[in-house]
Amino acid sequence: MTDHHHQHEHPVSDHNHTHDHHTGHGDHHHGHHHGAGHVHAPASFGRAFAVGIGLNVGFVILEAVYGYLANSMALLADAGHNLSDVFGLVLAWAAIYMGSKPPSQRFTYGLGGFTVLAALFNALLVLLAAGAIAWEAFRRFHDPQPVAGMTVMIVAAVGIVINTATALMFMRGQDDINIKGAFLHMAADAAVSAGVVIAGIAILLTGKQWIDPAISLLIVAVIVWSTWDLLRESVIMALAAVPRNVDAHAVRAFLAERPGVASLHDLHIWPMSTTQTALTCHLVIPSGHPGDSFIADTCTSLRERFFIAHATLQIETDPDGHCHLAPDNVV
Repeated sequence: MTDHHHQHEHPVSDHNHTHDHHTGHGDHHHGHHHGAGHVHAPASFGRAFAVGIGLNVGFVILEAVYGYLANSMALLADAGHNLSDVFGLVLAWAAIYMGSKPPSQRFTYGLGGFTVLAALFNALLVLLAAGAIAWEAFRRFHDPQPVAGMTVMIVAAVGIVINTATALMFMRGQDDINIKGAFLHMAADAAVSAGVVIAGIAILLTGKQWIDPAISLLIVAVIVWSTWDLLRESVIMALAAVPRNVDAHAVRAFLAERPGVASLHDLHIWPMSTTQTALTCHLVIPSGHPGDSFIADTCTSLRERFFIAHATLQIETDPDGHCHLAPDNVV
């Protein structure tokens, strides 16, 4: 026979649930908590995305037209990169919107995981654009073309202003790798545009046409360098690894030191989205269930100290219960 006791508290947006299961082989108590620690990108980023996308679409068109007229590979390369950033901004914005949707019968965690996929796809998209730029730059080394240096300088200078302004709109919110990705892309674009200006000046001063594809390769290096960390972090999150901002050893030590805890097992920490972290763990407390306040206090500390807003704790009172999830090699 199994008894279920449910307690629901709603201070602000916190929810605490405890479930007691009395079975023949021991007592198992589950505590589940999620609350105000859930982090969502502020609504103001919607305007930042809209403005950033609008400015960059206009600039891509400007760069593509004048890059073609000026016969500048560096300018066309920058236009291609900016176009990939437009797609990236749209994807990141869509991911944040999807992540704000409430859970459903099928997607019980909501669609926050879409933000992780968006960050991963965003990084791959930028690296693909970088590969295309590098390919064309190497081709230009073998077949250099005359470049209108002054036109390149003027258009790229406009890019510095636009990309810097867009990057500043995403300066805050670095805890979300989608926002971080948007910021890094725009900041890198500003640096890339500065490189294109340097190429224009160098061509005007020296007449050396190889400078244009050389600057293009430098642009590729900047793109890869600024995107690599985003790619690595998004892949790690897609594999449900412990988020970078969470110290798993410190979490384990904190739980082990909680009053009455003799041991713990089946500890899992993973990202539900780029801004939300979940945890599950079995705590062995031989003295008996410590009460709902223990669950609430533990979850509050996990949220405040480790930014883990969605914690589920199972209390086991029999130290010899032989939980089948106790071995470290069992998931």
